[in-house]
Amino acid sequence: MISLVNVYLRYTKEFYALSNISFEVNKGEVVSLVGPKDSGKTCIMRILAGLEQPTKGEVYIKNIPLKKVDYSIDVSMGYLPYKTCFLEKKTVFDNLKYILDVRKSDRGRIQERINQVVIDFNLENILNEKICNLTNYEKYLVSIARLSFRELEVVLIDNIFEELSQPELKEILKLIKKYLIKPNSAVLIATSSEDIAKELTNRQIFLKYGTIEKVEKKGK
Repeated sequence: MISLVNVYLRYTKEFYALSNISFEVNKGEVVSLVGPKDSGKTCIMRILAGLEQPTKGEVYIKNIPLKKVDYSIDVSMGYLPYKTCFLEKKTVFDNLKYILDVRKSDRGRIQERINQVVIDFNLENILNEKICNLTNYEKYLVSIARLSFRELEVVLIDNIFEELSQPELKEILKLIKKYLIKPNSAVLIATSSEDIAKELTNRQIFLKYGTIEKVEKKGK
């Protein structure tokens, strides 16, 4: 589903953010990128999300070269970045409705679908709150709720865990397992925590200074 082959990403003549990155994430796999800040985790996520172009190497999504991927028709991708992206001055309800409108959902079912995620994600108290007034935790709740509207083939979750309290982290992990990790999806999760990586994923790719140090599988 996802394949990177000898990928490099250079920001200046002297500095490579990524060097010789190669790995695959197959359908049904949940894989983590594990490493400290500036290890290259977010660079890989941004490349896969179409926000960066690699300097060298090949990237494929569903066997389609990255440069030819049309994210609107070729792949159903869900991307949950550390810095969430919303209509900040609009309410939670408006943002949920906007996504369903853009996706041309059945207008007769839009309210029904919003009502369901409000229940599933416990959004009752913030439904009419503007996004800009939410905490990071609340924004992540709404982000996962928004992604749950779609059947996703590829899921990218980029290091959203670090600033959460333990109760918040526990809830976010539970929601990720329930709504974003599916048998038919390829899931890639970036984190600096080995414990989170081992809890969520069956293969961990350890990064340092933009290179792969080692790969571990669950149970190894």
